[in-house]
Amino acid sequence: MPSSVRFLTVRMFSLLLLLFFHLRACHSSPSMHPLCHEEESHALMQFKQSLVINESASSDPSAYPKVASWKVDGESRDCCSWDGVECDRDSGHVIGLDLSSSFLYGSIDSNSTLFHLVHLGRLNLAGNNFNNSEIPSEIRNLPRLFDLNLSMSVFSGQIPAEILELSKLVSIDLRWNSLKLQKPGLQHLVEALTNLEVLHLSGVDISAKVPQIMANLSSLSSLFLSHCGLQGEFPLGIFQLPNLRFLSIRSNPHLTGYLPEFKSGSQLENLLLEGTNFSGQLPESIGNLKSLKEFRAAKCYFSGAIPSSLGNLTKLNSLDLSYNSFSGEIPSTFVNLLQLTYLSLSSNNFSGKIPSTFVNLLQLTYLSLSSNNFSGKIPSTFVNLLQLTYLSLSSNNFSEFPSFLHGQNHLEFVELSGNKIEGHIPKWFMNLGTETLWCLDLYGNFLTGFEQSVDILPWNNLRDLELSGNKLEGALPIPPRLCGKPLSRKCGNGEDSLPAAKRDEGSAAYPLEFGWKVVVTGYASGLVIGVILGCVMDTRKYEWLVKNYFARWQR
Repeated sequence: MPSSVRFLTVRMFSLLLLLFFHLRACHSSPSMHPLCHEEESHALMQFKQSLVINESASSDPSAYPKVASWKVDGESRDCCSWDGVECDRDSGHVIGLDLSSSFLYGSIDSNSTLFHLVHLGRLNLAGNNFNNSEIPSEIRNLPRLFDLNLSMSVFSGQIPAEILELSKLVSIDLRWNSLKLQKPGLQHLVEALTNLEVLHLSGVDISAKVPQIMANLSSLSSLFLSHCGLQGEFPLGIFQLPNLRFLSIRSNPHLTGYLPEFKSGSQLENLLLEGTNFSGQLPESIGNLKSLKEFRAAKCYFSGAIPSSLGNLTKLNSLDLSYNSFSGEIPSTFVNLLQLTYLSLSSNNFSGKIPSTFVNLLQLTYLSLSSNNFSGKIPSTFVNLLQLTYLSLSSNNFSEFPSFLHGQNHLEFVELSGNKIEGHIPKWFMNLGTETLWCLDLYGNFLTGFEQSVDILPWNNLRDLELSGNKLEGALPIPPRLCGKPLSRKCGNGEDSLPAAKRDEGSAAYPLEFGWKVVVTGYASGLVIGVILGCVMDTRKYEWLVKNYFARWQR
C-alpha cells in the first residue's frame, strides 16, 4: 500500500475516533453546562431564608412555593436546576429569577442578598406579599436588568430614582401596589428609559399629566396607566405609536382627550378608556383598527352615532360603550362582529328597534342594552343566541316578554325591569334556565300574575328575585330552597339550604335564610303580601362578576 494512502487512512481513523469520544462524552455527561457560582447560590439561599412561605401571600390559583425545593446539598445543589432560576449556558451566572406567585411573605430591604445577583436580566416577584416594603435603592446594583415585574406584591412608597439608572430596561410592571411615581415622576422615567416596550403602572399614584415625550417611545407595545390619577389632556401621538398593541388608561376621571383619526396598519388589540373624561364622537376611521379585540369606553362623555365602520372590527370580542350619550340606531354592520362575546350599550340614548343583525352574534355570553329608548318587539331570531349567561334589557319600552328566551338554558342573570310588560308571566318562561338562573329582575312592569299557577318556583339556584312594582295579585310561589321563619316551610337538617344573611345591628329578630325581604305592597286592587328579593350588589353577585369579568380589570 502506498505511503500516501496509508497516511490518509490513519488520519481518517483518528478523526473518526475523536468524533466517537466526543459524542460519547456528550451523551454520558449529565450536563454540559457549568454549575452555578457558589456566591450566587449562597445569595439565593439567604434571600429564601429572609422570607417565609405563607399560602395567603399569593392569590393565583396556580401558585406554589417554588423556593421549597431549593437545597444546597445532594443532587439538587446546583442552583441552576432550582425552580424559578435561570442561568447563562456558558458562564453559569444567574441571569433570571422568576418567583412569581410563590407564597412569599416578608420584607425586602437594602441588605437583601437579592441585590448580589448582579448578572440578573429578568426579575419577576409578582403575586407575593412583601409587607409594604419600599423598593430599595440598591436595585441599581442590577444594571443588566431588562425585565422587571413586581406587580401585585404589596410594595409601597415612592418608586426610587435609582430605577432610572437601569438603562437596559425594556419591560417594567409595577401594577397594583401602593406605589407613587412623583419625585421622580412619569416624565423623568420616560426620558431615562427610552427603549421601553412594556410599561405597566396601573394603580401607581402618578397624579400628573401624561408627558408628550411618551409619544416618542416608538418601541412601546403595552401601556397600562389605569387608576393613576392622571390629569390634563392625553397626547394623541400615543395612539399612533407604530408598535402599540395594548393601551389601558381607564379610571382616570380627570384625564381628558378624544380619539384621533386612525391610520390603517394599526397594531392596537386592546383599547381601554372607561372612566375617563374622554369626549367627542367615535371617528369613522376607527374601522381601521382591524386588530382590535377589546374596546371599552364606558363612563366617558362620548356622543353622536356609532359609526358603521365599527362593523369592520371583525376580531372584536368585547365592546363596552355603556354610560355615554350615544344616540341613533345600532348600525346594521354589527352583523359582522362574529367574535363578540361581551356587548354593553346600556345607559345611552339609543332608540328604535333592536336590529335583527344581532342574530349573527352567536358567541355572545353577556348582553346589556338597558336604560335606552328601544321599543317594539325583540327579533325572535335572537333564539340563536344560545350562549347567553347575562341579559339586561331593563328601562326600555318593551311591552312583552322576549320570545327568544324560550329554550335559553345557560342564563344566570336576567333583568327586564322598568319596561311596559303587561299581563301574566307566561308558562314557557318557567322553563328558563332552571338549573342556572340565580338572578331574575322583573321590577316595575305591569305584571298581574303567573299564567300557570305554581307553588314553588322552578329555578333551583335562584338567589335574587325582584317582583315588586307590578300589579301582582294573590299568593306568590315560594322560591326553591327558601325556608325558615317567617315562612311555614321548615328547613330539614339534611337540606342544602343557602347560608343565612349577615345580620346588622337593629335587624329583625329572625333573618330569612339568605336575605329575602318580607314586603307589603298596596295596590288599588287590594293588599298583596309576598316574599321579594331585591337584585342588589350583594356578595353573591360580586363573586359572580369577579369570576366572569374581573380579569379584564387588572389592566
